[in-house]
Amino acid sequence: QVQLVESGGGLVQAGGSLRLSCAASGRTFSSYAMGWFRQAPGKERECVGVISRSGGNRYDLESVKGRFTISRDNAKNTVYLQMNSLKPEDTAVYYCAARYDMGTMVPITAWGRYNYWGQGTQVTVSS
Repeated sequence: QVQLVESGGGLVQAGGSLRLSCAASGRTFSSYAMGWFRQAPGKERECVGVISRSGGNRYDLESVKGRFTISRDNAKNTVYLQMNSLKPEDTAVYYCAARYDMGTMVPITAWGRYNYWGQGTQVTVSS
């Protein structure tokens, strides 16, 4: 069981940066693979990035490669999403998600495979 709380969203101009944080409760944070998802108005939820339990393996959505970086600090029970060079099309509600993992090597990007979710944080990028 894990409780997730996102923070760090806001309103920025195109080209700006934001860092999202996801604080997790529980004593077994290192047993969970973590993901960041986003959902824009009128669009389906999509996986932005995935990070393995130890942080050694990562997956990034093609449209954010080179701009977004997912990382985690297991000592702080926190996962981060650093977002640079933001574009208006990045506007969405961003969700943190957790999946209990036993060492899966293939990145899991399907939202249905994640068991725990945060409440979401709004990111709005103006032109």
